[in-house]
Amino acid sequence: MAPAETIVNTGQRVLRTEAAALATLAEALPADFSAAVEMILGAKGRVVVSGIGKSGHIGNKIAATLASTGTPAQFVHASEASHGDLGMLTTDDVCLLLSNSGETTELGDIIAHTRRFGIPLIGISSRENSTLMRAADLRLTLPAAPEACAIGMAPTTSTTMMLALGDALAVALMEDRGFEASHFHVFHPGGKLGAQMASVADFMHGGVELPLVDADADMSETLLQMTSKGFGIAAVVTDGKLTGVVSDGDLRRNMADLMSRKAGQVATPDPVTIAPDCLAAVALKTLNERKIGALVVVSEDKTPLGILHIHDLLRAGVA
Repeated sequence: MAPAETIVNTGQRVLRTEAAALATLAEALPADFSAAVEMILGAKGRVVVSGIGKSGHIGNKIAATLASTGTPAQFVHASEASHGDLGMLTTDDVCLLLSNSGETTELGDIIAHTRRFGIPLIGISSRENSTLMRAADLRLTLPAAPEACAIGMAPTTSTTMMLALGDALAVALMEDRGFEASHFHVFHPGGKLGAQMASVADFMHGGVELPLVDADADMSETLLQMTSKGFGIAAVVTDGKLTGVVSDGDLRRNMADLMSRKAGQVATPDPVTIAPDCLAAVALKTLNERKIGALVVVSEDKTPLGILHIHDLLRAGVA
């Protein structure tokens, strides 16, 4: 086994080699890049991505990234395409083919299919004059750069550039489409990311769970609402609009004559509130910054809609 220093040096060399290639790609973005984005934006169907071997793995990831950022996409295995899956590629689609050499035999049937039926074809390859690139309508040619392995043959730098170019396409498309955080949540409903992208409305407690009292309510009624609903606060309203919030802190500050007062007299006026369509992650940030445990969710006209408690956000993984 090689010494640790040698192993570290190898890792650093690989990363520097690939980083240099990405810098070159950034400075010499393929001339057809903008046209490729416009072609995909104009498509009625999907982006059908294909490749074989390591390029296929990268193509699969590119298709997944496109689909999750607002551009309908699907990966079709090049070999399976020759045995029926060409039916997944329609005249409404755009085909994106990846091959470092541009001479991948397995892509032949897909290339022929796109040419026969006039399906727009975008090629990604390191060889401008390869079979793939000569057939393609648009060419995203990768700059000349050495592979990062010692023998210069294992797909390393080339696949890294393909992956990065796919990300560049996806981001350019999502920005042109005006793809926003709320849209992102539609395609990422699960896990921690899904929780962070969820809206306040997904977590708030409304209806009969809402601890609501009129401003002229006795404190006995207010305490009952605070205790029975279990949120530690009561939303105080006047004519149906939120005018204050009674919290544990308000109770302590008014302990001397608490039971002789009305809810509106004890409440903190103009409390911090949040809208139902606000992101859960933003709500958690507000709760932490204000050092409070719950927020009243209100409509634009200050009508209380629900209560958002920090424990619900933390349990869901919004952190």
